[in-house]
Amino acid sequence: MSATRQYSAFDRLLMMADDALTTVFGKPPGTGRPDPAASVAEGELSDAERHEAGALMRVNHVGEVCAQALYQAQALTARDPALRERMRRASEEENDHLNWCAERIDALGARRSLLNPLWYGGAFTIGACAGLAGDRFNLGFVAETERQVVAHLDGHLERLPADDGRSRAVVTQMRTDEGEHATMAVTAGAAELPGPVRALMRAASRVMTTTAHHV
Repeated sequence: MSATRQYSAFDRLLMMADDALTTVFGKPPGTGRPDPAASVAEGELSDAERHEAGALMRVNHVGEVCAQALYQAQALTARDPALRERMRRASEEENDHLNWCAERIDALGARRSLLNPLWYGGAFTIGACAGLAGDRFNLGFVAETERQVVAHLDGHLERLPADDGRSRAVVTQMRTDEGEHATMAVTAGAAELPGPVRALMRAASRVMTTTAHHV
């Protein structure tokens, strides 16, 4: 019977660095689901509509960079192996979102945020702190984050050009998945976060989305 490999602290550090670089600069592996935009015809967009759609999808891409950092950090600090596995599966679905957003940004002739390394580092730090606070708080952070993301995506569905069916298809599937991640966290025993923590999360999200819309 083969022994389970034990990774050293240096091995884990290298894997974390690889995850970070792949998230920020590469194309991380996801679940293999097809891109929701692939089956939707490209709409006729004006230059202004294309610019706005590109900016909104850049914001969504930044959100997925942050989601990867959060899930990777929270999985690293989770005590329960079952919780780590849930985080890993959710992370794979978030990788789908990351790749779909990147492809849509390219198709719209837009660019990704220049601050992605900063977004990743900040989100990883926050995720690690949430994980170190305990598994129930860890799950509570996931649930609240995903609820806020669903509300954010609802706003983007209202703002995206009516004829940009491809971006809408991507955002709609993302919204469905994020809602399921929130439900997963609650079902697994998420603690309700204090009101000031939720308010601070909303404020940080506004700073990120406003900045990423332009940079």
